[in-house]
Amino acid sequence: MEIRKIVLTVEEVRGEAGHPAARPVRRAAGIAVIANPHAGRWVEDLSSLFDVGQELGELLMKQVVDLLGSRPVSYGKAAIVGAAGDVEHGAAILHPKMGKPMRAAVGGGEAIIPSNVKVAAPGSLIDIPLSNKDNIWSFDELDTMSVMVADAPRPSEIVVVMAVADGGRPHPRVGKGRAVT
Repeated sequence: MEIRKIVLTVEEVRGEAGHPAARPVRRAAGIAVIANPHAGRWVEDLSSLFDVGQELGELLMKQVVDLLGSRPVSYGKAAIVGAAGDVEHGAAILHPKMGKPMRAAVGGGEAIIPSNVKVAAPGSLIDIPLSNKDNIWSFDELDTMSVMVADAPRPSEIVVVMAVADGGRPHPRVGKGRAVT
């Protein structure tokens, strides 16, 4: 795996819609910009990318949790594939093996890790879906964190992102105790 760049970022949400949050909600992300070994050609067997997901999870996820500075309650992952690749290249990195090191770093994780993959140009924004790490039906933590890298992905690169948060939306009003149909 060839890594061109690693970006670590944290944001703290202190309010929303003109109302202060009961407590700040922190979100942290680790971003790796890597070379896409399959760019520009059709490859039927993408299993060589499975281990890349595991390696990136092991390399970045503990740093992301440490950067958060508190106990993660939600997580998510995403990838932006450069224009010479295809969406399956990102999926092959995110899905088969990345979950295990992510769960280890957050201390469990019973729920599915939500994800998002797209093909896009350098500087494109991606929304990393976040959900409760233990309960996919905990609506209060259904959220996103948006990130971008100004010069990535180049056509033959993939931007890979892992994110965590220590809370949900600042003022959730659609879950707990409300009828769901």
